[in-house]
Amino acid sequence: MEKFTLKKTDPGSDIPYELLLLADETVEAIDQYIFDSDIYLLHHDVQNIAVMALYQNSNTELEIKNIAVIESCRSQGIGTILINQAKEIANENGYTTLAVGTSDTGFQQIKFYEKNGFIKKGVRKDFFIENYAAPIYENGLQMRDMIILTHDLSK
Repeated sequence: MEKFTLKKTDPGSDIPYELLLLADETVEAIDQYIFDSDIYLLHHDVQNIAVMALYQNSNTELEIKNIAVIESCRSQGIGTILINQAKEIANENGYTTLAVGTSDTGFQQIKFYEKNGFIKKGVRKDFFIENYAAPIYENGLQMRDMIILTHDLSK
């Protein structure tokens, strides 16, 4: 079994923008949440291969604001490892819901979250239109709405 280590970054540590930008389009967008988030890095050997940023929405809900895996390690179950770690962190800290938002054009991401026990709970209309200066395209379509998915941790 391969050895992975998940480590929460220390306050004041350098922000791993190079990894965070794999899942978010701009540093400006990341800066909207990252300073109020806990950042976790997944290491394999000496390399950071994945990142996850968790943000407290309320006393009961923790949100995955960013989750990304380097390209060479994708489709190997690393994302599921991160999701399971996020669920564990949320449970240990008394949250009852784990939330995540992704683009309405992110068909692969939506399928991934649903495979990991999330269900669609809502839509933030025009999120990508209102929060990004330039249009962003994914799967040949302009990103417009954010799909909110949640996982009930109380079950």
